[in-house]
Amino acid sequence: MMTTILGIDPGVSETGWAVLCGEAGAAPRLADSGLIKTLPSQPLPERLCLIHGAVARLVERHRPQDVAVEEMFFLKAAHTIRGTLQARGVILLAAAQAGCAISEYNPRTVKATLTGSGAADKRQMQRVVSKTLGLADLLRPDDVADAAAIALCHLRVGRVKRLQVLECYGGRK
Repeated sequence: MMTTILGIDPGVSETGWAVLCGEAGAAPRLADSGLIKTLPSQPLPERLCLIHGAVARLVERHRPQDVAVEEMFFLKAAHTIRGTLQARGVILLAAAQAGCAISEYNPRTVKATLTGSGAADKRQMQRVVSKTLGLADLLRPDDVADAAAIALCHLRVGRVKRLQVLECYGGRK
């Protein structure tokens, strides 16, 4: 069975996204990726509307079974946090309106799942993402690479969760 995951790295100026497809036992592949960009000169409600609409179109076009979104951590200025949280909200709304299952992962979990260390640096993460997806070069820009990492994390964590369910039911679901 083919699985399609939409990974999203939320941001009010740039939201990275990556669509991964894979079948059980096969390496996942990058089907599509990109950035949703808004301009700082635009009013925040207009920017949020653009993000919501873009995510809704992505979900409609790719029909993912799951949407994996990065959880927020707060190391930035308060005005950046506010906009990013609101962008994240409209992303979750678009996915929920489309009936997608939504999972959220904090950056430390994504790093630990992909590299074995929750403290992995950006370059190490990009190398792991590119290698796992069989890409010749690093996935760019950073927001897109992060979105692919979130989707890969979901694929790995989801696989473990499915195995745990099967163990609970003696191999039957």
